[in-house]
Amino acid sequence: MNSGERKLEAAGPRGRRAGRPREQDRDVQLSKALSYALRHGALKLGLPMGAGGFVPLGALLQLPQFRSFSAEDVQRVVDTNGKQRFALQPGDPSTGPLIRANQGHSLQVPELELMPLETPRDLPPMLVHGTFWQHWPSIRLKGLSCRGRTHIHLATGLPGDPGVISGMRPNCQVAVFINGPLALADGIPFFRSANGVILTPGNADGFLLPKYFKEALQLRPTRKPLSLAGDEETECQSGPQHSSRGRRMSQQ
Repeated sequence: MNSGERKLEAAGPRGRRAGRPREQDRDVQLSKALSYALRHGALKLGLPMGAGGFVPLGALLQLPQFRSFSAEDVQRVVDTNGKQRFALQPGDPSTGPLIRANQGHSLQVPELELMPLETPRDLPPMLVHGTFWQHWPSIRLKGLSCRGRTHIHLATGLPGDPGVISGMRPNCQVAVFINGPLALADGIPFFRSANGVILTPGNADGFLLPKYFKEALQLRPTRKPLSLAGDEETECQSGPQHSSRGRRMSQQ
């Protein structure tokens, strides 16, 4: 093997990947940075945010974490994001293009272009919140919480259902189905975001109480109904991946 062959072998696939990140990896990095800046960090980062949640794209790209990205990179991420998390609009000559997150804010955004759902007929037939096993015991006891955000997010179906693009992470382990008309009758407001996610601030304390739960469903590893009464506490604490045999072995 000559020296040239050794250099090619040393470079190899790993060397190429390490030296030049794939475009997809950069898009994921950019999407995560956009989510933080536009949902939570705009004020800390010194970004001027309008009442509708839009910030000037030019100002965003001047931040250190965005300087390796271009306006074309942002446009691609906005266009290809399967959950339609972001929106771009032209803006005026003084600001240039504007960008915002469609929902998920912990910042107050008073004019987020949310559509009020004011009657039971306005609500989708299914309202469901996806969560994970470690949160389920607390949710079953206390209800769903905004958890620092302005709204609780609800999807209009389960992952993989036709027309469901956002509102629930695809790897959720538990689905909680909400009785929207009952909550609406009690004065709990609901809204539809620009990308079809159903949002609610919950009650005055930011909770959607268990009284509004219709049913719950384990999603992984197989789908099966869950009791809302708390009689599978052991299963929820350990998660479905821990069988009773596994628990007995760990106690030996």
